[in-house]
Amino acid sequence: MRLLKKHWVLIAGIFTVGLAALFLYVKIPPLMPKDRIKADDISIYLKDGDIICRLGDRLWSHYFKDISYFDKRFSHLGIVRINDNKITVVNAEGLAIQGKDFVNEVELDEFLKIAKAIGIYRLNDVDGKVISSAAMEYIGYPFDWSFDMEDDSKIYCTELLYVVLKKAAPEIELKTIYQKELKKDLIPLEAVSASEYFSEVHFISTIK
Repeated sequence: MRLLKKHWVLIAGIFTVGLAALFLYVKIPPLMPKDRIKADDISIYLKDGDIICRLGDRLWSHYFKDISYFDKRFSHLGIVRINDNKITVVNAEGLAIQGKDFVNEVELDEFLKIAKAIGIYRLNDVDGKVISSAAMEYIGYPFDWSFDMEDDSKIYCTELLYVVLKKAAPEIELKTIYQKELKKDLIPLEAVSASEYFSEVHFISTIK
């Protein structure tokens, strides 16, 4: 009898996991290779120091997208670096299950792997090289899972741009939105996409 009970518990567990996986697949369908935004699609528009905003397909992507009040096209951002004609993106990633919880520099194609939409933004009247150089100083900083803007020793996604601007262009202020769940002010993606300090250079989306 105990063996039979364990057997049914195992079946029930597998069924529950299967339902959860099906739900996530339907709600967040994975990008197929033909649907991906590739480096060749956007590289012509990029300059050193541009801000590249992305809508991803991960669970966290939906949370950060919905922090914005008006422009919900994006969930993550990075800072473009162009060195010897090589394009990379400096960004703060929180991928706990993959052990990549830190500020890193990745190839443009790597950054685009999960992108459903991409927006390229350029700071008005600010030298992009100053922005990208300041971003490089934070490579290796751990991801800020406490989302504390007062602590620069750890950095989350949009906070990277915040700390870079404090150093390179302190006159620029980024919009914040209070999050009741975290009891913290967070920087939404629309702090870039809907800001007077930035100009939209290009937007591309795979969403039909």
